[in-house]
Amino acid sequence: RMKDYIVNRVFSIANSIIDNGLTVREAAKRFNVSKSTVHSDVTLRLEELDKELYEEIRQVLDFNFAMRHLRGGESTRKKYIK
Repeated sequence: RMKDYIVNRVFSIANSIIDNGLTVREAAKRFNVSKSTVHSDVTLRLEELDKELYEEIRQVLDFNFAMRHLRGGESTRKKYIK
């Protein structure tokens, strides 16, 4: 049995990621927790709590994973423009 504050955090993070298309890193900053915590919350814990919401999160995470090489390239480009 998970503690209530963890369950609340899991759903808050999950809804925020879906509504705003956040990355794990952005969600971690917004909720002031580590990236590992966010990842555990939205994969392991969420799957246990709400299978449908987990499937939605999985789509967002998979998309972010597929696009991360583009975000990294853009960051490098901005760094050297300065």
